[in-house]
Amino acid sequence: MIRYPILSLVLLMCSAGQAEEKWWPSKWGAEDTLGSFNMLGTELTLKAAGFIKIGKTYRLGIETNKDTPAFPPRTFNVHILFPNQYDDVAYGDNKFNYLDDIISGWIGVGSQLDGLGHAATAGVFYNGLRAKDFAKADGVTKFGMEDLPPIVSPGILLNMAACMGKNLLPEGTAYTREDIIACEEKQATPIEKGDVVLFHSGWMDILDSDPERFGKGEPGVGITGAKYLVEKEVLAVGADTWGVEVIPAENKNILYRVHQILINFNGIYLLENMDTRELAKDKAYRFMFVLGPARMTGTVQMIINPIAIR
Repeated sequence: MIRYPILSLVLLMCSAGQAEEKWWPSKWGAEDTLGSFNMLGTELTLKAAGFIKIGKTYRLGIETNKDTPAFPPRTFNVHILFPNQYDDVAYGDNKFNYLDDIISGWIGVGSQLDGLGHAATAGVFYNGLRAKDFAKADGVTKFGMEDLPPIVSPGILLNMAACMGKNLLPEGTAYTREDIIACEEKQATPIEKGDVVLFHSGWMDILDSDPERFGKGEPGVGITGAKYLVEKEVLAVGADTWGVEVIPAENKNILYRVHQILINFNGIYLLENMDTRELAKDKAYRFMFVLGPARMTGTVQMIINPIAIR
């Protein structure tokens, strides 16, 4: 299991000791728990359907197993059972048998959706809630995966590697506001309200060849890039990396700031470890994005395998 860099557990509110402005109540109302997913519905679905031209499908999830990279201390294991059927025991005269499986591990492993109950700043989550308001030992009572609607939306791939003239962007490469705008213009694919925006860096290519490097850093969205995505009113942000944002961070004392900006302050979901290689190969920059997260009650993340259709 790859171990990611263990950083300080303290999330600083901002640089120079200044307090972050109060970011709640949400623009969707003081009681809102869905954030950007409030935009989902018939309008986005029909718009997304317009991007289907050839009917080709792409699975965006990677395999999830004991060797899948995971942020420490997360682990994942599958145990296969042949319950009560050994010694030629079977069910009925027709001798029916079956295998079952048990999962022991963390949900935030591999390709995953980060929900609004995942990130906080100084103990304050989306829409001003604190852990004591909704986080129980047996699951959250707000922001749970069971409450998410079907996710059907226009998707856009920004091939940052190609836009920056490389096959593989090195760790620590931040996608700034200017970088993202330049890639939109180069691809002639402007980001629009309600888009699921996926970033391709080539990072997934080293998952098999150099897994230790995969987990030690990554290219990704920088602070100005995250603020630009907020301005564009995107539905979700994903990448072919394990954390979506740039690691090492632009400021060594400001940790996981993009998680705060997107999830915490603005209710925008993150999609981590998205396999964008086939999309990038085909230059499939516009597509329908489809995801139905498993409705596991009280969870703040979910292992996922979204589908892109073009």
